[in-house]
Amino acid sequence: MMVRPANFGFNEETAGNNAFQTKDDSQDVKEIQALAIREFDAMVAKLTGHGIEITVMEDSQDPAKPDAIFPNNWVTTHPSGVLITYPMYAPVRRLERSHRIISKLEEQFEVQASFDFSHYEDEERFLEGTGSMILDRVNKLAYACLSPRTDAGIMDKFCRLTGYKKVVFRSVDEKGQDIYHTNVMMAMGDRFVVICMDTIKDQREAALLAHHFEVTNKEIINISLEQMHEFAGNMLQVSNREGQTFLVMSECAYRSLTDRQIRQIESLTHIIYSPIPTIEKYGGGSVRCMMAELFLEKR
Repeated sequence: MMVRPANFGFNEETAGNNAFQTKDDSQDVKEIQALAIREFDAMVAKLTGHGIEITVMEDSQDPAKPDAIFPNNWVTTHPSGVLITYPMYAPVRRLERSHRIISKLEEQFEVQASFDFSHYEDEERFLEGTGSMILDRVNKLAYACLSPRTDAGIMDKFCRLTGYKKVVFRSVDEKGQDIYHTNVMMAMGDRFVVICMDTIKDQREAALLAHHFEVTNKEIINISLEQMHEFAGNMLQVSNREGQTFLVMSECAYRSLTDRQIRQIESLTHIIYSPIPTIEKYGGGSVRCMMAELFLEKR
């Protein structure tokens, strides 16, 4: 699922702990929105052109939601027919939890059970979906770097409901600031993991991750801090109708990869990249944030 934005733009409320956002007043609001729509539609066209099924939802004009283009933070779905909604750090982002979108999903897909974690916002505790958690769905492991947006206790509840085991660690940038979302420093594939190991300073935590990757047969594709800042950790592996797999990334992320890393990835899956510079610059998120996987059965 992808959400075509109605009011995309820079979000002051999220900028405090999202080091990937850039405030730039050289472009006006309408221009930024128009560019974001163009990038969004081009990405949808590229994905569908490779046989990948995309369900596009339209964001509502009111109230304005500058980050509606990133639905993976507020909703996840699971093969058992479960739909979960999540507590969000920024008050304006809580408006993205759309009953209208959920109703449309329920019209098109079989939803057997829904769980709402949003009440944790009253306790100032947050877990922002697959921004916070990287899910190894085959091996039932939920990886997460702890931050103001990712609460280990709420993860425990998620794991009880879904049968996952949590693997938590600390991840910081070169300034010592918490990485705000796990999905900017780590991406999970069926046979590989893309990860910025330089952000993990605790050697015991690094060793624990390496152990899990080894026992689950994940080839490690290590990226640098510089590549992470080019969104090389914000990728998602998807499959098309024929069962072919693709690692989706932005053009910015692709250009940051070395030839060796590209060959390594291409030996394991196909690559699709799309240019989304406006979305990355003002939103502080990339292609993975734009896609909420749908594991529900169609009606």
